[in-house]
Amino acid sequence: MTADEEIPTIILEDLGFDDFFASGRGQLGLGDFSMARVTAEYRGSYKVKNTGGEYLAKITGRQMFNSSSRQDYPAVGDWVAISALGAGQAVIRGVLPRRTIIKRKDINKNKIQIIAANIDTAFVVESVDRDFNINRLERYFAIATDGGVKSAVVLNKTDLISKEDLDFKLAQLKNRFGGVSIIPASVKTPGGLDGLRASISGGKTYCFLGSSGVGKSSLINTLLGDNIIKTGEVSQSTGRGKHSTTNREMYFLGNGGIVIDNPGMREVGMADASAGIDSSFDEITALARKCKFNDCSHIHETGCEVLLAVKSGKLDESKYLNYIGLKKEAAHYGMTELEKRQKDRKFGNFVKKTKKGLREYGYKDY
Repeated sequence: MTADEEIPTIILEDLGFDDFFASGRGQLGLGDFSMARVTAEYRGSYKVKNTGGEYLAKITGRQMFNSSSRQDYPAVGDWVAISALGAGQAVIRGVLPRRTIIKRKDINKNKIQIIAANIDTAFVVESVDRDFNINRLERYFAIATDGGVKSAVVLNKTDLISKEDLDFKLAQLKNRFGGVSIIPASVKTPGGLDGLRASISGGKTYCFLGSSGVGKSSLINTLLGDNIIKTGEVSQSTGRGKHSTTNREMYFLGNGGIVIDNPGMREVGMADASAGIDSSFDEITALARKCKFNDCSHIHETGCEVLLAVKSGKLDESKYLNYIGLKKEAAHYGMTELEKRQKDRKFGNFVKKTKKGLREYGYKDY
């Protein structure tokens, strides 16, 4: 760039800011602070970006104290109010309301984990190799739909199979997910990402989801036109790409599109995603409305329209079994949360009774 050329200026709209977030800013009384978007999350800090540049930011102790769960903390994709401290440092003063959210249950800790916030479309990446799994896609659809996010399938590494095999897999996906966009992709063939590029619009935010080794980072690198994200080589023993992304991070494409890379997920645990499951399996949901009993579990009841559809072949058995499994998982999580709340209420009543007893014995501080 020559001295006569102007450095392009960035406006908040380039980062995804719009009237929805402007309204949230006003409602929370954060008009005196600068707005910034969280582009990466590290242990104990966040990278944020706004019209002034990039900052390494931390939340205040008061925010930590007032947070009831990890969901109250900032996440990649969030809009936050900040105070710049200089030397590339900032303090996060508040988090604006989220328009959409993608979250899952942490399998090991039984807690909610936020994957990303304020996403317009989730690109669920599945590779055509031997790890190809249609049921897994429905898990991602459920958690995306539950958070208000539209989903699309990116069928990656199409260069690894013949045209006949590719057509067969595309037919499988279209038969199972008729209303979902399915985008074939390959970073190895000329024009292999034309369909994906055409699906990305300026000012919109896209989150790439999928298992380790399906090629999410390679796709984003190719879209960026640079090897910004470190990728792993293909394993000789499994034939699959090795997982390399360790942090969620946001990147900005030349056409104005905003993309988020995510670490591969071995398990996609269902949190409180019952609504998302019902929306993702709308065919089954429609059948369930015709069941004889309102509380039909669709497993053994007489007069169950879902079971009749499976037996007649009208409903794909694999899809049905996946639906039942996801519903059970979501119900189990919901029961766990209910038990937690009941336990909290019991503890709260215990504290109240204890304080009352102490006051009766003359302890005025209580």
